[in-house]
Amino acid sequence: MEPQKDYVLRMVEERGVRLIRLWFTDVLGQLKSVAISPAELADAFDEGLQFDGSAIDGFSRVQESDVLAVPDAATFELLPWADPDEPSGRIFCDICNPDGTPFAGDPRWVLRRALAKAADRGYTFYAAPEVEFFYFSHGDPNQPLVPVDNASYFDLTTVDVASPLRKRTIGMLEAMGIPVEYSFHEDSPSQHEIDLRYTEALSMADNVMTLRLVVRKLALDRNLHATFMPKPLNGVQGSGMHTHMSLFENDVNAFYDADDRYGLSKTAKSFIAGLLVHAREITAITNQLVNSYKRLGVGDEAPTFVSWARNNRSALVRVPMVKAGKESSTRIEYRALDSAANPYLAFSAVLAAGLKGLEEGYELPAEAATDLYTTSRDEAHATGLLELPMSLSEALDELEASPLMAEVLGEHIHEWFLRNKRAEYSQYRQEVTSFELRRYLNTW
Repeated sequence: MEPQKDYVLRMVEERGVRLIRLWFTDVLGQLKSVAISPAELADAFDEGLQFDGSAIDGFSRVQESDVLAVPDAATFELLPWADPDEPSGRIFCDICNPDGTPFAGDPRWVLRRALAKAADRGYTFYAAPEVEFFYFSHGDPNQPLVPVDNASYFDLTTVDVASPLRKRTIGMLEAMGIPVEYSFHEDSPSQHEIDLRYTEALSMADNVMTLRLVVRKLALDRNLHATFMPKPLNGVQGSGMHTHMSLFENDVNAFYDADDRYGLSKTAKSFIAGLLVHAREITAITNQLVNSYKRLGVGDEAPTFVSWARNNRSALVRVPMVKAGKESSTRIEYRALDSAANPYLAFSAVLAAGLKGLEEGYELPAEAATDLYTTSRDEAHATGLLELPMSLSEALDELEASPLMAEVLGEHIHEWFLRNKRAEYSQYRQEVTSFELRRYLNTW
């Protein structure tokens, strides 16, 4: 890493960078930042920047509060929105204990550890999320939300007034070294999607965090509000983060087998089986908000049942079609994930579930052959299909009982996440909603 550090220090000097923003996330995936001057960067590389971890949700207790933010030189990028006369850069950090060991409350370390386990088996884990979000005219939760357009899926008309904003967002992402594969208007009013190009999962988690900031910032610049809330509007589909994934052995796609009738290797089948077996256990991580469960289980592009299929978008795990001659792009798509998930923890959870399928040699069940969006619970139960958790409380019960997730997250994050999210659900249960007032106030 020393040459990379030297390169960053040289770039900072040559470009006249005035501020470097050190980025990391708390356990829930909220981006945190502290700015340092270029004069402090070399020491930060060597020694880390000390700060009070007890002030960050899910980090240290007061009596053991000191932690270090250690910049990862490979993640340095100039911020394209900074004043040209005062250039700024950003760099993601790993969080360490004062003795330099990884800090157990750092989500980025959880993903590093999961990727290291895959590497021990000879695999590199790649991911490509489809990130959905909404634009609204304001962000005041006490006022009705107002979409900025009434366009629909793939629309390119004058009613899609946010197209220029989306175009500017893509340009800024690519200026920061984040390649975008697709971008378009999604199905709901004022809903948009940006699909990021495949890369290794740690870099992708960093990219997702950067995308969220860029989308929000550019919306604010136009006096709009962008949200990655899974279900902000009634009666229309919510925002998912369908994530395509694959394992590679060196430069070879471990999910492809030319001799299989479907082109799927034994590795791919066991990985999918692992996702299915452990799907209920990982749902609290992939769908961490009370609001997430207003999206799941109601159709509209969100899965309800633990299932897999080829090219069937109603399944939890989908195997997309591969173009002739493009077998190296064989992949699977996990469709429960939503745009509010902490990408470091979510990628760790799905990878761990898939690897467990490999370790235990799980057998892949029969694929779903029908439209599961229109399948009733009774019909699904009759065929042996399990449901995904239908509430955050149910998902937390599954997470708490999961030895696999306790191991993947580590005791620190596993215990804090459960405590934090159970408190969130308790607050939700005590809240009187506008639905209840409309339905009962003048009836009972």
